[in-house]
Amino acid sequence: MTAPLTPPHQPPSDPWQAPPAGSSAIPPRPGADTEGPGLAGELRAAAVVLLALVVSGLLLGLLWWQLAPHVPLVLEAGSVYLKDSEGEQAIGVDGVFTLLGIGFGAVAGVLLFLLRRRGGVPLVVALMAGSLLGAVVAWRFGIWLGPTEDVIGHAKEVGPGVTFDAPLELKAKGALLAWPIASLAVHLALTGLFGPRDPEPELPYTYGPGDGNPPRQQDVKGA
Repeated sequence: MTAPLTPPHQPPSDPWQAPPAGSSAIPPRPGADTEGPGLAGELRAAAVVLLALVVSGLLLGLLWWQLAPHVPLVLEAGSVYLKDSEGEQAIGVDGVFTLLGIGFGAVAGVLLFLLRRRGGVPLVVALMAGSLLGAVVAWRFGIWLGPTEDVIGHAKEVGPGVTFDAPLELKAKGALLAWPIASLAVHLALTGLFGPRDPEPELPYTYGPGDGNPPRQQDVKGA
């Protein structure tokens, strides 16, 4: 006689049978649903990064005003001239702003990577936009802190033959890009070298043709 080994009222299991609809062959990792801050959290973090970078532009403008070389002017015969026509102070003003922008960009990229190691598109966009806006704020704030832009009025006030400082002026407007380019480059480099890696998916083991098929029934011969 033939007796099934499977319990009654239970269909036999088939290893070759496809998994039920809606099931996944790879079980989700614990905490996968709650991992990451989500889009709303990333947007809030991006807004904070943007605001912090814009405010830090005030510090860059202050340092630019303090560290930039002074361009001496003098009033002679009713006209304003450079006291040292062969001086390189004007180039130094642009150079100081560029170096400060690179430094601020490097610090911003490192801090963002350390605080939000997982990164995200909104954070990178906020890093670029905030750095550019911060550079513009620094440029205008430094000019506001520096000598007056009314050169003729200032020259008449100090009098002929008296040396006075020219207002801060950023002749090379490309220096405004030093901060955003440096911040993006540093952040991308750190993310590529030390950023988290996605784990390799674990493929489920299935029976192959050479592995044999476990029997579902066994013939039991009675006496």
